[in-house]
Amino acid sequence: MRKAVLVACLLVAACSSANDDQPDGGAIASDEAPFLPPVGEATSATASANASVADALPLDAPSDMEDATRGLLAQIEADSIIASDGTVVWDIAGMSFLEGESPDTVNPSLWRQSKMTAQHGLYEIADGLYQVRGYDLSVMSVIRGETGWIIVDPLLSSETAAASLQLVNDTLGERPVTGVLYTHSHADHFGGVRGVIDEADAEAREVPIIAPEGFSEAAVTENLLAGAHMSRRATLMFGRHLPLGETGHVGSGLGPATAGGTVGLILPTEEVGTETRVIDGVTFEFVNANGTEAPAEFMFYLPEFRALCTAEVATATFHNALTLRGAKARDTLRWSEVIDEVLVKYGDKSDLVFASHHWPTWGAENVERFLRSQRDIYRYAHDQTLRRANGGATIVEAAEALVEPDLGEDVFDTRGYYGTLNHNAKAIYQFYFGWWDGVPANYHTLPPVERASRMVEAVGGAEEAINKGRAAFAEGDYRWAAELFNAVVFDDPDNRDGRQWLASTYEQLGFQAESGAWRSYYLTGAKELRDGIPEGAGANLGNEDFLKAVPTEALFNALAVRYLPEEMEREPYTLNFRFTDTEEDIMVDVGKATAFPRYGARSDDAAATFETTRESFNDLILGKTGAARLALSGRLKVTGDRGAASAFFDALEQPATDFNVVTP
Repeated sequence: MRKAVLVACLLVAACSSANDDQPDGGAIASDEAPFLPPVGEATSATASANASVADALPLDAPSDMEDATRGLLAQIEADSIIASDGTVVWDIAGMSFLEGESPDTVNPSLWRQSKMTAQHGLYEIADGLYQVRGYDLSVMSVIRGETGWIIVDPLLSSETAAASLQLVNDTLGERPVTGVLYTHSHADHFGGVRGVIDEADAEAREVPIIAPEGFSEAAVTENLLAGAHMSRRATLMFGRHLPLGETGHVGSGLGPATAGGTVGLILPTEEVGTETRVIDGVTFEFVNANGTEAPAEFMFYLPEFRALCTAEVATATFHNALTLRGAKARDTLRWSEVIDEVLVKYGDKSDLVFASHHWPTWGAENVERFLRSQRDIYRYAHDQTLRRANGGATIVEAAEALVEPDLGEDVFDTRGYYGTLNHNAKAIYQFYFGWWDGVPANYHTLPPVERASRMVEAVGGAEEAINKGRAAFAEGDYRWAAELFNAVVFDDPDNRDGRQWLASTYEQLGFQAESGAWRSYYLTGAKELRDGIPEGAGANLGNEDFLKAVPTEALFNALAVRYLPEEMEREPYTLNFRFTDTEEDIMVDVGKATAFPRYGARSDDAAATFETTRESFNDLILGKTGAARLALSGRLKVTGDRGAASAFFDALEQPATDFNVVTP
C-alpha cells in the first residue's frame, strides 16, 4: 500500500563537468564563437559587468558594517553547530572566505551585503535587548524580562536555536524562557522553538507563545498543500547544495544561508492583532501587518526601550513580492502602507529599529530615514508597475521598464539583495491581472518541451541553435544565450553540448546577480545540469515535530491534494475517521474526482470507519508504521468494508521530492 506522505517542512542521468576537449584558457573566441569556458571562471563580460557595479556604488561606505558589528558580546567558538546524530547543521567557519575585495565571480554589491550577514555572535543592541545573528537565515532577538528571557523568532531549526540560547545564557547568565513570539508564519521564525522551550515546560509554567492573527492556519497551510513543490524550488533558491565560496554560495541576501537540522512547531497560546500586551513585565504594542511579507505577521513597539521591531516587513534589503520558491503574490500596496503606519506612529518615538533579519539601525533620524526608504521602495514598485500596465505594458515590458529609484546615494537597504525590481514588478502585475499578459498568442501556449522542439527546428536544428547561442555568449548576451541553450536541452535533455553551454550561461548570470536568491538559483541550475539532481534536493518528508502541531482539518486537506481519482475504481463512498485522543471526527467523501474532507462530520452510511488516536494516525501518514501493525497492536480499529479503506489509501500519491526543474 502506498502511504500518503505529509510534507512538513518549508524548506526545500548526470553529465560530466569536465572540459577535457577544450583548450586551456576557457572562453577564447574562434572566428565564430567561443570555446566552452572552464567551470568557475568569470568571463570578461561578467568581470566587466561586476566592475561597473563597483564603480557605480559607494561600496566603501562604512555605516552598514559599523551597525552589523556594533555591540558584539560573544561568539560561538566552535567551527560548527552539530546535531545529536553528528551531522553539521551550521558551518560557522564556512563563511570565513568573505574577506577583502570581491572577486570577478561575485557581484560586488552582493559581496558587501554577504560580508555583513556573515557577522555572527551575540549582540547587545540596547540595555536588556539582544540579538543572536549569523547562525541561521534569520535573527533571534532576546528581551530581558523581569524574570527571564523573552525569545522573538527562534530561528529555523531546534539545533541552531538551542546553540543560540546557550550562547545567551553562557554570556549573560542563565534565565528561564518566559515568553516566545513568532513575528510571522514562515518557518525560519518558528521552526527552532523546541530548541528554546518544550511543550511540557511551556504548559507547566504557562509560558505565553504569541503569534499574529491567522498564524496557525498560515504556518501550516502553505507548507502542507504546496510544500513538495516549494521545497524543491527552495533548494535552488537558497543554494543548499552549493559549496560555500567565491564560485558558489556567498549568502542569500536576506541572511547567510538556511540552517539544517530539525524544524518543529509549538502552536501559539494566543494570536494577537493590533493591541497591547505585557509579557514578563515588558510592554508590547503589536501592529497587525497581515498580508504584507507573510499572510500572518505583526510588528511591535517596546516603549520601555524606545525600540521598534519591524519583523520581516522592513529589513536591510528589498524583499520578495513573489519568492522564487513559489508562494502567493504579496500585496505591495498594503506593505508600503503598513510601514507608513509605524513611521507615523513610532518614527519619532524610536531610537532603535530592529528586524528579524540583518542588523539594527540606531538614532531617531536614521530610524525615520530607514522606514521612509523602505516604505518608498515598495510603493515605487507598486505604482510604477501599475502606471506602465495601465499604459498597455505587458508583464515583461512593465518589469523591463522599471529603473532603480533615487532614494539616496548611500541607501543600500532598498537594493535587490533578495527580491528584485524586475521579478517583483512581475509579481505586482500578477497580483492585479493574473499570469496572462493579455496577448492572445500567450493565452494557450504550447507546453515547454513541444515549444522548445519547434523553436530548435525553426532555427535549423540543435547544432545551429547551439551555434547561435555560442555567438550570443561571446557577446555577453547571456539572457538570449540561455533561451537558445534551454530550448536545446528541453528538446533533447541528453544533448551534452546544450547542457554544458546552458550550465556555463547560468553560471555567468549567477556570477553577475546582485540578488543572493537569483545567484543561488542560477548556480544550482548549472550544477544540476552538470552533475544531476543531488540527493536530498526535495522536501523534508516525515517531520514528526511539525506534524503533531498540524490541525487535523489541515492534515486532511493535504491528503486530498494527493488523491489520484484515476486510481479509484470503486463507486463513490464515504469514510469516517474518529480520533479518540482529540475527540475529533472527519468524514471523507471519496468520489470520482475528489476526496473531499468534512471536518466535524460523520456519515451514517460510511463504507468504513477508522478509530485511532491522532498520534497513531500521524505515524501511519509518516510511514513509521502500517495499518496492519496498528490494528494488531490495538491502536487502530476499522469497522465496515476494509476494501474501501484500503482503496482510499492506495489512491493517495506519494509526492515527488526530486523532480526536474532545470531540465524537462
